[in-house]
Amino acid sequence: MATHVITGAGSGIGAAVARRLHARGDTLVLHARDAGRAKELAAEYPGASTLVGDLNDPDKLSWAFSHQTLPDRVDSLLHIAGVVDLGPVGDLTPKSWRHQLNVNLIAPAELTRHFLPQLRVAQGHVIFVNSGAGLRASPEWSAYAASKHGLKALADSLRGEEHGNGVRVTSVYPGRTASPMQAKVHQQEGKEYDAGQWIDPESVATTILMALDLPRDAEVNDLTVRPGR
Repeated sequence: MATHVITGAGSGIGAAVARRLHARGDTLVLHARDAGRAKELAAEYPGASTLVGDLNDPDKLSWAFSHQTLPDRVDSLLHIAGVVDLGPVGDLTPKSWRHQLNVNLIAPAELTRHFLPQLRVAQGHVIFVNSGAGLRASPEWSAYAASKHGLKALADSLRGEEHGNGVRVTSVYPGRTASPMQAKVHQQEGKEYDAGQWIDPESVATTILMALDLPRDAEVNDLTVRPGR
């Protein structure tokens, strides 16, 4: 059984991926922001273990993990958690910039650093769920897009560094996906939200599992998923 460390398993794409991996009997290590959320995730996925740490405070993640039991082997590290706060450059505060950069970029870098030894042993896979905003930036998306452009740079650098160790690295760029985050985006945009207009998280999960399950002779580097309607 493979062991997967997953952030963002509580909703949206992360929940869809966690359900699929759990259903096939893989071992899950689910990140949670606090002990209460960890308890909820453990109840939702019987047999899974949890890992508690605040992604908005990446400086303390290593300390938090040092007080918990971590897996000896990691076959995949899936960075799926994310936050978004729209607004024009003239209105976004340093607090908003730091929050999005911390959760969307710096915390994934710190988690990756922390689990690289286990990933190297397993010749594992790091998957960064990015965004279309990681490839292009639209008005009022500056901070979020900056964090996601940075995530692309992190993935590209990591891929080159770890190829010789057998660690695969994939960036997934979903278009708008039906999720609580998308509902928040529509609220911020002042638009009515209709989940049926956007990608089902299960469809994005299918592409992620395809990349994970690809035979060792190949590697998906970048995968763009767009709405089909």
